[in-house]
Parts: sequence; structure tokens; C-alpha cells
Amino acid sequence: MSIRRTIHRLEHDEDGTVLPLILGYLLLAIAIILVCVSATDLYIAQKRLDSLADAAALAGADGFTLEVAVGGVHAELTDEKVREQADAVVAAVAQEARMVSAGTPDGVSARVTIAADWHPPVFSPFVPDGVPLQATATTRTALR
Repeated sequence: MSIRRTIHRLEHDEDGTVLPLILGYLLLAIAIILVCVSATDLYIAQKRLDSLADAAALAGADGFTLEVAVGGVHAELTDEKVREQADAVVAAVAQEARMVSAGTPDGVSARVTIAADWHPPVFSPFVPDGVPLQATATTRTALR
């Protein structure tokens, strides 16, 4: 076999040239899937925390006391009652969430802030290990 023939065969031999492309695209697809799974889980965790804050604020708004005055009856909220009611909901529903604050800014509204830490469901070097989440909800109580 001549050297020319060997060089010609090596120049036109394309066996295995697609394999690096396939491996590259496979790694890219796995990375995208891991990031999408983590992003979806983060979104769902934030929505759950929002719902928990809404429920805690709603329960806190139920901690009113009725006050009878000359002009009529009105409901009055206190920070202690709001905190007590909201804490009961948070303790019953979520183990990983914690109540940051609960109170009433004006005696008619209950404002509750809940926090939790999110961790990705699948190990991924492309996503941070923990993200602090926080949700605040406000509910008004009214007596008609």
C-alpha cells in the first residue's frame, strides 16, 4: 500500500466524527432538563409559600375582638391575637416554613410574613444549593 493511498484514505475517513456532537448535545440536553426541573420546583415552592401566607393572614384576621361603642359595633385586631392565629396555621400546615412576623398595622388588617429555604430536588451544578423565599399577605376584617 502506498503512502498516497493511506493519506487519501485518512483524509476521507469520517467514521466517529458525529459522536462528539452527539455527546455534546446530550450533555446540553441534560443540563437544560436539570435547570428546568429546578426552576419549576422553585416556582411551585414560592406559590405554596404564598398560599400559606394567605391562609395564615386569613386566620389572623379571625382573631378579632368585638367592641361595642356608642356608634355601633366594630371588630378590633391585636398583634397578639393575629400572631396566635397565624402561628397555629403555620405550625399545622408546614414543617419547613417559619413565621417571620405577624401583626396588625391598623387594627383592621392582619399582615403575616412567612419564610422558607428552597433546595433543588435534583443535584445540579448549574443551580444554587439554597434560595431563601419569603411571602407576605394582608387580610382585612370588616364587620357590617
